[in-house]
Amino acid sequence: MTNGIEVNGLDGTRQKVSAEARAELDGALRGAVLSDGEDGFEEARAIWNGMVDRKPALVIRAMGTGDIRAAVNFARDHGLRMSVRAGGHQIAGLAVEEGALMLDLSQMRSVHVDPAAHTARVEPGATLGDIDCETQVHGLAVPVGVNSTTGISGLTLGGGFGWITRKYGMTIDNLLSAEIVIADGTILHVSETENPDLFWAIRGGGGNFGVVASFEFRLHPVGPEVLSGLIVHPFAEAAELLPKFRALCDTAPDELTIWSVLRKAPPLPFLPEEWHGREVLIFAACYAGDMAEGEAAMRELRALGSPIVDVIGPHPFAGWQAAFDPLLAPGARNYWKSRDFLTLGRGTIGAILDAVGQLPDPQCEVFIAHVGGAMARVASNATAFPQRDSHFTMNVHTRWDDPAKDAACIGWARDLFEATAADAAPSVYVNFMPEDEPDRLAEAYGGNLERLREIKARYDPANLFRVNHNIQPQRVTEAAQ
Repeated sequence: MTNGIEVNGLDGTRQKVSAEARAELDGALRGAVLSDGEDGFEEARAIWNGMVDRKPALVIRAMGTGDIRAAVNFARDHGLRMSVRAGGHQIAGLAVEEGALMLDLSQMRSVHVDPAAHTARVEPGATLGDIDCETQVHGLAVPVGVNSTTGISGLTLGGGFGWITRKYGMTIDNLLSAEIVIADGTILHVSETENPDLFWAIRGGGGNFGVVASFEFRLHPVGPEVLSGLIVHPFAEAAELLPKFRALCDTAPDELTIWSVLRKAPPLPFLPEEWHGREVLIFAACYAGDMAEGEAAMRELRALGSPIVDVIGPHPFAGWQAAFDPLLAPGARNYWKSRDFLTLGRGTIGAILDAVGQLPDPQCEVFIAHVGGAMARVASNATAFPQRDSHFTMNVHTRWDDPAKDAACIGWARDLFEATAADAAPSVYVNFMPEDEPDRLAEAYGGNLERLREIKARYDPANLFRVNHNIQPQRVTEAAQ
């Protein structure tokens, strides 16, 4: 056994991993070590964003905390660059790097609910759909995102918000503890009372500080049905309705979340066929509370304009959480640009409307989420995620299938991003950042960035965990970057 494989090194060179070293690692794992051509390799490297087509040199498929520690030790001892893949849903595609080592957590998907304690212990490869499936059996939920195929790890480590965030806070606000493997191979339990600095950092600081092997979440009574659904308006009404949407969001009770989407209408079965493929304004709403109270809270929203259809009604919460999955299926090419706004000004609305009139592909859309409520009652320095003011987040979600459209679609997103600069808040949601925005890290973390760099220097001084939206440890030398 003499042949080896070359892997990207931390020092910028290619490092040789001998066949003997690989075999020794493989024998120590519950999971497996894979390379190109072996069963499971293609599945492991394929991620949600179809623009990202990279081949790692080696994949370690972990089955438990011991495997994670073995992978971290192997990467450190051999000086290898290592990406970490959980759900593989991140827009930047940093779950996989060409020629590097990949730690694949996607097989670790267990969710254990304690209905009496209202908590859940979740493995890092679980998807949001996995969690909803188990928690909704008990009429419980944790605030997560809006696409059921998203992985819980990336969502949580970046912050996490969705339909019940205004009522119950962000995903990180409901994180009670975690088990994490840090760069020296130590397994730590983190919470408000155990390693609290590291617990603070992983609530928004991404995968910069170690590999989380499990999360413990607080659960809340939600469902099994919620009042939710879509109201679809002609695009011609958008200039009049978006300021009214803004006003409704500003005064809504915590239980009510209203978001808007502007795009060409997909062929939804409840939409008249003559509207398929035409530009529309969609209001998506969810009320996390009593149905009758929800009907009253949504009355003003439902009275706006002259909608094409209104399909607000009782829906299973788990189903509503997956309602947008068909529009976010894996494999398409995706590029995002995102901005936060404390309010939606006239100039921003005008720029969005102009852009929607020039959509480069029928799958492209502008999504505007409003967050606040319970989330906004947390101090900006209480977690690594800093943007706690009630605000709007615009995601210019550019999506297409034909590589020949790359320049047009990416250019369209960048143009709208620039056109909305004047009204933008100095912040950005790190989970919405594409790979080409390393200069926005200060926006993502604001006044928390220096503390994050200090914590990084304590737990990962050599910057082993760098294949991410990377927070450089304090005092790192240029050669080690």
